[in-house]
Amino acid sequence: MEVEFDDENLDRLATDARYMGGFSATLVSLFRRRLQTIRGAPDERDLYALKSLHFEKLRGQRNHQHSIRLNDQWRLILEFKGEAPKKTVVIIAVEDYH
Repeated sequence: MEVEFDDENLDRLATDARYMGGFSATLVSLFRRRLQTIRGAPDERDLYALKSLHFEKLRGQRNHQHSIRLNDQWRLILEFKGEAPKKTVVIIAVEDYH
């Protein structure tokens, strides 16, 4: 899938090897690995199939968003736009869920 970023700092985090964005090196590494997984997936069904991602639809005011677990504490928040086969993932935020 194609990936876009809602925040230019997240785009920089994905593309600039030296930029840490205030996150730990471990979290940045996990973020970049998750982006590789997302880019390699033809659509969100493949993300659901990878149980280790804990890919889930959010509820309430965020029912148009999904999350992927980076680790026990941090989540990658994303949205989908467009229709298959040209669906795009928009990376919204990296959030602390604790």
